Amino acid sequence: MNNRVRIIGFPMDLGAGRRGVDMGPSALRIAGVGEKLEQLGYIVTDGGDVPIQTPEVLTVEDARLKYLPEITKACSLLAGTVHRVLNGGEFPLILGGDHSMSIGSIAGIAAHCREYDKRLGVIWIDAHSDINTPETSPSGNIHGMPVAALLGIGAAELTEIAGFSPKLKPENIAMIGLRSVDTGEKELIRHLQISAYTMFDIDKQGIFPIVEKILESMRRNVDHLHISFDVDSVDPKVAPGVGTPIPGGLSYREAHLIMELIAESGILSSFEIAEVNPILDKHNASAEFAAGVVASCMGKRIL
Repeated sequence: MNNRVRIIGFPMDLGAGRRGVDMGPSALRIAGVGEKLEQLGYIVTDGGDVPIQTPEVLTVEDARLKYLPEITKACSLLAGTVHRVLNGGEFPLILGGDHSMSIGSIAGIAAHCREYDKRLGVIWIDAHSDINTPETSPSGNIHGMPVAALLGIGAAELTEIAGFSPKLKPENIAMIGLRSVDTGEKELIRHLQISAYTMFDIDKQGIFPIVEKILESMRRNVDHLHISFDVDSVDPKVAPGVGTPIPGGLSYREAHLIMELIAESGILSSFEIAEVNPILDKHNASAEFAAGVVASCMGKRIL
């Protein structure tokens, strides 16, 4: 793994239904995510935040795609930033912000992979599958649409960020921790035969064999592995500071085991954290937890 890490903040809550996740990057910095990586021997540079407008100065033009122009602009800026970071030989650590950030971050990663003839794989750790389209979304919130957009499905403004589509193949994404999936999303996951593991699957099979199976597939089929970690994948008792808390999520140890196995695989190339909401948190506990999860994924061990 590259030992030069570049932190990129994406303080946006335009894609979400609740305010507050725009403060996620600050909360994660306060929790010492950069210092934890420096203690592991990484050279960490904080590149600051992507500039983003706030909802107070904006108007929703389309209820099916709320704040589409502004999200498109912000994600395009993020894509360019991530692309440059990877081409410069650094490891991008992107701090969100709502999960619409992935439309930009993964677009930048895909552009880099396209230039260097690399196959991109994504492990999506989330309570939600985020594969809605404007037609299937019950809310019109774009943070529920990034996976569809990256697969080339949905609004052209989102699918065409970075100038090409799709960014990702269905066989090269795996979802872990699902427990809130809309009807249209279920149909699309089945149609595309996406590898998706719900909390039922985790309870039934165990987290270790599931992650091992996913990583074995990634080792065979991809050259660049990206992790998209939504903090609401974890049970609210562990991380209460999220916009859409769903009971029955991953435990503290399950989340860390996933990350430790990813680190052990040696194929991690980029990482993002989404949906930390300090307004709903308790003493920054969720950001502290998320910073520890990042450290586990980047090589921290008990012994």
